[in-house]
Amino acid sequence: MNIRLSTGKVLPIEMHKIKIVQEVNLPNASERLRAIRDAGFNTFLLRTRDVFLDMLTDSGTNAMSDRQQAAMMVADDAYAGSESFYRLEDAVRDVLGFQWVMPVHQGRAAEHLLAKAFVKPGDVVLMNYHFTTSKAHIDLAGGKVLELFGPDALETESSNPFKGNLDLGRLAKAIAEFGPERISYLRMEATTNLIGGQPFSLQNLREVHAVAVQHNIPLVFDGSLISENAYFIQQREPEFAQASIPEIILEMMNYVDIFYMSGRKSAAARGGLIATNNKAHFNRILPWLPVYEGFATYGGMSTKEVEAMAVGLREMTAQSVASSSADFIEYFVNRLVEEGVPVVTPAGGLACHLDARRFLPQVPQAQYPAAALAAAVYLTSGVRGMERGTVSTDRDAQGNDVLADMELVRLALPRRLFTLSHIEYTIDRLKWLFEHRELIGSLRFAEEPPVLRFFFGRLEPIGGWAESLVAAFRADFGNRF
Repeated sequence: MNIRLSTGKVLPIEMHKIKIVQEVNLPNASERLRAIRDAGFNTFLLRTRDVFLDMLTDSGTNAMSDRQQAAMMVADDAYAGSESFYRLEDAVRDVLGFQWVMPVHQGRAAEHLLAKAFVKPGDVVLMNYHFTTSKAHIDLAGGKVLELFGPDALETESSNPFKGNLDLGRLAKAIAEFGPERISYLRMEATTNLIGGQPFSLQNLREVHAVAVQHNIPLVFDGSLISENAYFIQQREPEFAQASIPEIILEMMNYVDIFYMSGRKSAAARGGLIATNNKAHFNRILPWLPVYEGFATYGGMSTKEVEAMAVGLREMTAQSVASSSADFIEYFVNRLVEEGVPVVTPAGGLACHLDARRFLPQVPQAQYPAAALAAAVYLTSGVRGMERGTVSTDRDAQGNDVLADMELVRLALPRRLFTLSHIEYTIDRLKWLFEHRELIGSLRFAEEPPVLRFFFGRLEPIGGWAESLVAAFRADFGNRF
């Protein structure tokens, strides 16, 4: 929650107490250089012991509430018919308004089942923007992703409050080109991860839904960050300025045929779910659940996590929870703008995103500027971010790199995890890094998996720029930190 100080300065304030702590380690610059070498300059492959502040992702890394922890202790561990599932079902009905629920072990499991059930070879899936795993499942099913984002969605400097909106003109053209019978479904992602966590408006969702109904195309809603998108609607869409988060969420769900989510984000639990009010859609997906996940009342999750997600769904509708990471991200972004560090604006959900193209104009896109910047951020701070650029795409059928629309470094802020001093420390190190940006060079692949290469691929620097950067850092700060 944002508060105004007597000086006029606005700060995000933590609406919680810290009751359990976990120690972290701040390795020195020499140790960080060794660690990133061992990890093949891929922050995914760093060990936790080598990381100070872990901003890789908000997936499964959020602080859980005392009520979630308590709920896990009363889980019913039955294989079938677990009472824990029925408490989750009740939460889904109350919070989201859906009757039919399937638990899955995480969001990409839901994407897999949707692709199995709805995508045929030659089909297209229309969306406001893709996510890496959603695209992978559709591609593997023989389908094709078509992104229908608006004209300024890829502008890193913008004042558009809803860059996640789906472009209605492009939607009409896509339906005319492919025909409704070749469109598996329409997908709306709240918020759009790969373009900076940008939300869409409720009015845009209404308009997209009206087109979907007209052409009998299912509208699928990725609600992994639903509470944050609802918060942005409340803050940025005048029609809903006086509406509560629960009211906005229920209104959004009026326009959704199939809802799925990773519970690891807004709900602060480790699991996921699919929900719908359409029994035919439910029956189309259900047969695949025991094949790939588990029985219908646990879906690959532990019942403890089922309980935690039931509580998390209810808690994510609280104003203080829905705003918790969004307000910190806004502060983070605005402070970096003040320091001249290039970031995606306006601030979105999930993370602060550095604009690697503006940060490192000397690094060609084919030499992975976002990956190089993520490694450099770690080298100078111990903060682990994540590349969201060309390394996060896969090669085409001819083996050529598919250059990403944007080259970003994601610095995720999991809910209720970091303090303001952590953010200020990171801002200081990013400011120093930007002032020494000419020292950062390029990367190339040393080991490259064929699919989702950003998870396990190993890279190597072109030249000795990592050593030069560390030498400059040690000259200013010494080797203690």
